[in-house]
Amino acid sequence: MNLSDCKLDRNAFGRLVVTKNGEIHEGVVPVRAFPVTAANEGIALVNVYGHEVAWIENLAELSGSDRTLIEQELANREFMPEIRRIDKVSGFATPSTWQVQTDRGATSFTLKGEEDIRRLSSTTLLITDSYGLHFLIRDRSQLDRHSNKLLDRFL
Repeated sequence: MNLSDCKLDRNAFGRLVVTKNGEIHEGVVPVRAFPVTAANEGIALVNVYGHEVAWIENLAELSGSDRTLIEQELANREFMPEIRRIDKVSGFATPSTWQVQTDRGATSFTLKGEEDIRRLSSTTLLITDSYGLHFLIRDRSQLDRHSNKLLDRFL
């Protein structure tokens, strides 16, 4: 199921619509196969029942208008702030409150347990707060010394 066989559009309600072989699929949602490690590769377009309608190998292969539609939908659907600095941690036992600087501004969150910090690679971490919101540390080596020192207490 390749997107080249399909027509991509928005309906009057602003929902994504895929037309394939004359069949119309409304309310289609893009889902990344590898949201952190290969964000622009392997994107499935799934219908309201969770069934794949089309597959995108790479966003770069799409026309400008199709790529814009998919990127807008992904931006609306995904929210994963990237931690740039860890300012303060309330304590080294969990649960603890973290005050951080992200690419979207300053915020704080509660870390329930050390198991909510997952290593995705040697330098990439995914932190899940008590509400299930994900925070990304894309490259731990880019954090300042103070941030790394605080983070080391939990790893």
